[in-house]
Parts: sequence; structure tokens; C-alpha cells
Amino acid sequence: MLASLLPDAAVAVEAFEDDPNAVLFPEEAALLARAVDKRRREFTTARICAHRALSGLGLPPVPILSGDRGAPHWPDGVVGSITHCAGYRAAAVALAGRLRTIGIDAEPNEPNPQGVTAQITVPAEEGWLATLTRTLPTVHWDRLLFSAKESVYKAWFPLAQRWLGFEDAALTIDPGTAATTATPARGTFTAKLLVTGPTLDGGELTGFDGHWLADRGLLLTAVTVPHLDGTPVPPAQAAP
Repeated sequence: MLASLLPDAAVAVEAFEDDPNAVLFPEEAALLARAVDKRRREFTTARICAHRALSGLGLPPVPILSGDRGAPHWPDGVVGSITHCAGYRAAAVALAGRLRTIGIDAEPNEPNPQGVTAQITVPAEEGWLATLTRTLPTVHWDRLLFSAKESVYKAWFPLAQRWLGFEDAALTIDPGTAATTATPARGTFTAKLLVTGPTLDGGELTGFDGHWLADRGLLLTAVTVPHLDGTPVPPAQAAP
């Protein structure tokens, strides 16, 4: 599922259940010393996905510790992102020479908890969000907006090294195949930064492009940024 949202330069590994026999590196296990069982299971499986993704790049698995604001600390020369929600864990990585950054997120295809949508929405998003919620109810667009903003933040932070609030980006989501009877539904989104972005290759980063998927009761979103002096890499084609 996730691989279909990412360019060929990225390696994605996902899991839909936890392996009770999975073993972390000691340094990773130490991060769970006080964790409850739920946190232990989701962290462990997501880290195993990350190890396997590194192997997919031809690199040896190494401990993936937590850096600033809890972001995964990847080996030198690697960019990546990790996500987990009920029934799903995943990691995506790429060589830093191929992509500048990756952000991924997974959420259940369910409405946002009460009060969340109002906290994450900016005025520019209210119109399309109301329209899609009314006309295409099979996708919970409020939760998809939340997921897309999470992916944007995960892609932003390694580049800017500073916080990006929900109110600091205005998103537009293309309904894609949700407008048809196609299953699964998939489409794209754009994010316009409402704050000053970092400078990349002599130009200011002003936004992000992403892809989304609704399938198996889940919402997945992904953002990648190619090197601005290279040719953008399109997402891989979904398997027939």
C-alpha cells in the first residue's frame, strides 16, 4: 500500500500485525523501559519495519533512536519516516542523494476525535473540506487532512529543524478516485506553507506535494521532496 505513494527512490516496509518474537537492538529496547504494552508493540514493529527498509537500500540494520522532538535518527546519508496506528506500522527510507526528505502517516479511516478538526483547520481549507465531507463520505476527509498535515510536518522538520504547527500550512486535497467507484480511493494533495520555509538550492521552500490512499480501513499519506536541481521522481505505479 505505502509503496504506491512513494517514488522508486524510496523503500517502504509495512506490517499489519505485531510479531511477539521481534527483537530490537539493545539501544532501542532501552527507550521502552517505562513504556506500556501498546507503546511497546507499536514501537517495536515500526522499528523492525525501519530495519528491513534499510536492508532494502542495501544497508545494514542499525539502531534507530529518537532525535529532536522524537523524530527517528537515521544513519548518515539516509532520510526516512516512521508511522503507526491501530493495525498498521510502516517505515520508508531513501538515500539522501536521491531524496531530500520523506514524511509518511497512517490513520484509521474514521472521523477525527471531537474538537480536533477545528484545531487543525485554517480558513482556506474549510470550503473544500465541507464539500468533500458532504459529497464523498466514504473517505473521512477531516482525518485525511490531519494525516496529510502530519506527513507535511515529518517532511518539513529535517529540512527546517523547527516546529511547524497545523495552522502553518494550508492544504488542498484532490479527491482523486474517491469521486468514482474505484477501490481503493487514492489522490494527491498540496500544502502551501504560511510561514517562511528553509532555503534549498538557493530557493525558498514554499510548499509540499503529497499522495494519499484510502484502503483496508486506513488512510495513508506520503510527502517526498526531490533535489531541486534534479528531475522530480513520480510515485511508483500501483500494482494492478
